[in-house]
Amino acid sequence: MRREWELEDLIECWTLDEEEFALLANKSGATRLGFGLMLKFFELEARFPRREDVPRPAVEFMAGQVKVDAQLFAAYDWSGRTIKNHRAQIREFHGFREPTVGDEDKLADWLATKICPVEMSRDRLRGALLARLAAGARSCRSCPQGPVSGGR
Repeated sequence: MRREWELEDLIECWTLDEEEFALLANKSGATRLGFGLMLKFFELEARFPRREDVPRPAVEFMAGQVKVDAQLFAAYDWSGRTIKNHRAQIREFHGFREPTVGDEDKLADWLATKICPVEMSRDRLRGALLARLAAGARSCRSCPQGPVSGGR
């Protein structure tokens, strides 16, 4: 995720629509801000962020939208039941589900047969796997097993 953002890009990538705002209806303060940021980050990256992954300009832009002080982002709880519930809500909203052992088996087979024979760099193997997860998540909404989360 890039760190520098122009206003036009913030508007395009970090603006909440009506459906997304509806998900914030019962949230306030740091929880409201953190949820909004996780929701949009997941939409952009097909994974959940760590605190340090969220760009400061996005925090400030989102804070203005949800009418919460940007400083409250530091108080968002990144462990525990609340964030687990937030992740589940976001996965459901975007039509994702947690990966299964069968999904992992398919990925391992793909890596072994298609990627490992031609690529030896660990970093490039990881990059290929993450790209496959992200692309599969975006294009596999109609697959029988459904899309999976690439943030695991």
